[in-house]
Amino acid sequence: MNKGIVSALMALVFAISTVGVAAAANIKCTVDSVAGTAVTLTCKEADSMKAGDKVTVKTKSKAAKVEGC
Repeated sequence: MNKGIVSALMALVFAISTVGVAAAANIKCTVDSVAGTAVTLTCKEADSMKAGDKVTVKTKSKAAKVEGC
């Protein structure tokens, strides 16, 4: 009986912890301008953000292609 309760509680904690990760949104943006350390973006679905929100920006890599012989 106790093992069942512990298992159920562990499953509940796991489910709640994964919901927090799934709540993060991926929003597509386009860079409009860059001035020093200030970047101006135009984003789709920007209404879900507010001033002061912390965001992570990933850029598309523009690495040079290496050709082999």
